[in-house]
Amino acid sequence: MLYIGCPQWSSNAWKGNLFSSHCKNADMLSQYAQHFNSVEGNTSFYADPSPSTVLRWANSVPDDFKFTFKFHRRFSHELKLSNVQTELTDWLTLFAPILEKTGQIMLQLPKAFGPNDLPKLTQFIDLLPKELNYGVEVRHSDFFKKGEAEIALNQLLIANNINRISMDTRALFAVKPTTEALIDAQQKKPHLPVHAIATGSQPMARFVIADLQNDYKSFYKPWLSKVKQWLDEGKTPYVFFHTADNRESPLLARQFCEDLGYNHPVLNPFSGEKEAHQPTLF
Repeated sequence: MLYIGCPQWSSNAWKGNLFSSHCKNADMLSQYAQHFNSVEGNTSFYADPSPSTVLRWANSVPDDFKFTFKFHRRFSHELKLSNVQTELTDWLTLFAPILEKTGQIMLQLPKAFGPNDLPKLTQFIDLLPKELNYGVEVRHSDFFKKGEAEIALNQLLIANNINRISMDTRALFAVKPTTEALIDAQQKKPHLPVHAIATGSQPMARFVIADLQNDYKSFYKPWLSKVKQWLDEGKTPYVFFHTADNRESPLLARQFCEDLGYNHPVLNPFSGEKEAHQPTLF
């Protein structure tokens, strides 16, 4: 099984394309889930949803849809993975109604989290319920040098069947920042080497480009082979597609599936496209 998605499930820029032209905000998730079977739940990184919101999200998608929520930044950036037991219990209780529809919970670590902090990551992993799936994204340069630090990280993740998240921003930084969206994206996104390694059974890749007008296929061509390899090995890959302003993220995901030759609902006409081709009475 291949899970494909975007970094968000709602955007007014998608009306008349992914969504119908008159799609209400409350209906965006359900229309999104008609074409994608996963999404990056980045909102949970910045704020805790209300219990009613969690239930609404769970009821808006089919049973085979899988969210990939992020642990709130207080775990990784504020508490720095220390003294988190109570906070972790409360967070998991909040998300309990939607965990059956959650494919992975992602831990995004800050750039300052380096090799000396690996014992904290080990302690944090020991607190996690074993029946759930997790992914870890690191941004410290020492974890990309194929030395002792990276080996130790990978071995820790492999031992716990935790996925090392790969974020590929090469195509984003190959373009000169000539627009506000590009400037903003290049300031916020990490610019690190790409190490496509499966440390768990659900490898995850986050692929970021500038836009569809600039070259991107040469950068994701290796991902076509890698995803095929993972599928052949019986793994369950998650691949998420970003553009600088995310207006074209759904189209990028569709193009990837076309080039991969994978039969996925994203290849079907989007809601707005079907609406545009409906015959009129006059």
